[in-house]
Amino acid sequence: MMERMREGVNSIAVKIILGLIILSFVFAGVGSYIAGGSGNTAAKVGNVEIGRGEFEQAYQNERNRMQSQMGDYFSTLLADPNYVESFRKSVLDRMINDVLLEQHAESLGLRIGDAQIRQMILEMPQFQSNGKFDQDIYQATLRRAGFSADSFAEYLRTDLVRNQLLSALQGSEFTLPSEIELQSQLLTQTRDIKTLTLSLAEFAQQAQITDEEIQQYYDANPAQFTRPEQLKVSYVELSAQALKDNVEISDEQIQQYYDEHLDKYSTSEQRKVSHILVQGDDEAKAQAILDELNAGADFATLAQEKSEDIGSAEEGGSLGWIERDVMDPAFEEAAFGLKNVGDVTALVKSDFGYHIIKLDEIKASESKPLAEVKDEISAELVDQLAVDDFYNLQNELEKIAFEYPDSLDDAAAAIKQNVVTTDFISLSELPDVLQNQSVVQALQSPEVKEDGLNSEAMEVAPEHIVVVRVEDIRAETVLPLDEVKAQVISQLASVKGEQAAMELGVQLVNELKEGNTDALTENQLSFGELETIDRSSALAGTVFAMTKPAEGALTFAQAKDADGNVVVVELSKVASNADPMYNEQISAQMERAATQQDLASVLTILRKNTEIEYFIVSE
Repeated sequence: MMERMREGVNSIAVKIILGLIILSFVFAGVGSYIAGGSGNTAAKVGNVEIGRGEFEQAYQNERNRMQSQMGDYFSTLLADPNYVESFRKSVLDRMINDVLLEQHAESLGLRIGDAQIRQMILEMPQFQSNGKFDQDIYQATLRRAGFSADSFAEYLRTDLVRNQLLSALQGSEFTLPSEIELQSQLLTQTRDIKTLTLSLAEFAQQAQITDEEIQQYYDANPAQFTRPEQLKVSYVELSAQALKDNVEISDEQIQQYYDEHLDKYSTSEQRKVSHILVQGDDEAKAQAILDELNAGADFATLAQEKSEDIGSAEEGGSLGWIERDVMDPAFEEAAFGLKNVGDVTALVKSDFGYHIIKLDEIKASESKPLAEVKDEISAELVDQLAVDDFYNLQNELEKIAFEYPDSLDDAAAAIKQNVVTTDFISLSELPDVLQNQSVVQALQSPEVKEDGLNSEAMEVAPEHIVVVRVEDIRAETVLPLDEVKAQVISQLASVKGEQAAMELGVQLVNELKEGNTDALTENQLSFGELETIDRSSALAGTVFAMTKPAEGALTFAQAKDADGNVVVVELSKVASNADPMYNEQISAQMERAATQQDLASVLTILRKNTEIEYFIVSE
């Protein structure tokens, strides 16, 4: 048989077929790598590409922010594929808008110099200790945020250029005194009203409902009494966080880690330096200052008088403590080349100009004792080992769940976890751990839902995966009337009660406008106490739309409160309490609103005149 197979492989026909298959791979697969493509690009704005990784990071950051603000409600929203697509597009659109503004700012010639960036970093309160720039805090903060010194400076430069454009838009806006005065009067306006409330609950209790009406309402509103499709879901969960509880760390492991990573717990050599800066290419001026120093002049005095670095000149040229890989390379090489405290360099040329650098103090590299970092190392080892265990068990879970697709029992036993099975639930009622777009899609896939197979392992959070299966399905169905009769009666009573309250409210308003109070008397109703409301009131939408009453007259209208009750409003007075002290604040608000409108207009024009391509939105 093997001989026949070899003969078949060597036949001309088979070779032709294999050749075609190989060519298809070349053109469909390898060819795409050769030709490039948009696989790593989320969008293209003119000639600028927004990387897929950059977009996914921005999306995840925004998703985490929304999750922390909205909690479970946001998780429910993420179960809707349409919402997720819209949400992802909004994130990408913001990134596109940022690129458009950067391009527009560049076309206008807006620039931020290196000196300005450096001064800004030195003055940022996040990097200061006791009112002065702290190199340790600066380096640690950048590391935590995932920045290098260069990438952070570029981030600031981009942000500042964009803000220059926004400031230009804002600076072009102005408001006239008459506009401010009118806006102030409108914003501070108050209205004196009385109200009477027609409670929907009371009207619902009084509603008379017949069996025929119950049947008619049930038949007319089947969607309200339909139980959605429900699934009985089983799942196995594996997370590195949970595995931490089973990790034990010995003192020997801590000592070994400390010895192998001693540089991590050691400070770099630091030098306290001062400098005198002559900006630009005026070497002669810088040399004259150096000659004065060599002749015995005081360094701090000369720095105060002649250094063109405004920030350090006032401090006698002091730049505080620096370490390697922070300053300009030429500056750094010269500063760390000084041997003794008090030594002064020759002229040092950098991108900023000419420097004369003086060594004020040296702080040698120091290692923190093991006892001081023991807990930190233990926590880090626990994290590492838990993650290692997680990935080892993940491979086992994926393997067993695939090899035994008709049950999760073997997979759960292999990783020493339990199978969790829900009752019949709809997709909107999934447990928190399953409220993930990938999980929802898996539960709706034919393999999992119809064939009853295990899903693939899906990541629901970093180092946190689940495998799911559908144990049973309960189809969507309209529940029988007997089962939902109480619900039908309650809803019908609310509908009839609201209708009755609305009709009475309309009658009251119409009659009161005519000066007739018979309906009030017949229904034993009366208005409450006089109250003064402003635009923060729940009734402001209705009350501030009412016509201002003539002197001594009343106007009436109908509204709804937060509980849906019908409220009849009597308006007797309109007053304005404009205070000139708020005019500056009101003017600023008006200018901000106008600036936002200008910005929207600019972006509309930029989008219209720039070729924008979207390559990815949905997950």
